[in-house]
Amino acid sequence: MSESNELNALSSRFRGFYPVVIDVETAGFDAKTNALLEIAAVTLKMDENGWLEKDETLHFHVEPFEGSILQPEALAFNGIDPSNPLRGAVSEYDALHAIFKLVRKGIKDHGCNRAIMVAHNATFDLNFTNAAADRAGLKRNPFHPFVTFDTAALSGLVLGQTVLAKACAAAGMAFDSSQAHSALYDTVQTADLFCELVNRWKRLGGWPLPIAEES
Repeated sequence: MSESNELNALSSRFRGFYPVVIDVETAGFDAKTNALLEIAAVTLKMDENGWLEKDETLHFHVEPFEGSILQPEALAFNGIDPSNPLRGAVSEYDALHAIFKLVRKGIKDHGCNRAIMVAHNATFDLNFTNAAADRAGLKRNPFHPFVTFDTAALSGLVLGQTVLAKACAAAGMAFDSSQAHSALYDTVQTADLFCELVNRWKRLGGWPLPIAEES
């Protein structure tokens, strides 16, 4: 692989990490007791010139796990009715098994070592994903157990905004507030935002890193 192609490879950009954008909708703030109700994932790729862009998307409505607590305030906030049969909800196992399978394939195809979660206020999404994976008995969780790329923090640095809608606006991206708090919509928006932040750094000359001349 030439030096140029290597620098434009996804595996070279984030020290071997394969970034995957995740958003979850839940029935509260406690990953151990409140249900995971919706999850979406967007994988990323780089084009031949090293620009980051969206790749594949998966989205699932999820059945509340047995014994989970559904906080009325959370359901009112995200507008989800867990009992609605039209949701087409699947088990935590089925949702995460499919996402993990896609992620592991992406890791292999791009020559990466491990997946890293990209999310807005990423600790929340990571905690719910990890808790659901543990309940489902999924042993091969491809995501790093604690390292994330948090677009709230990155947007605060680059754009001076930490709220997703305001960060998108500051980046010149459209944001439909009526679709917010849908895991699919928020994941796609977060993926677009992360790509813009990474690509903006490249446009400004911050990547690739300058090669130090030997003395």
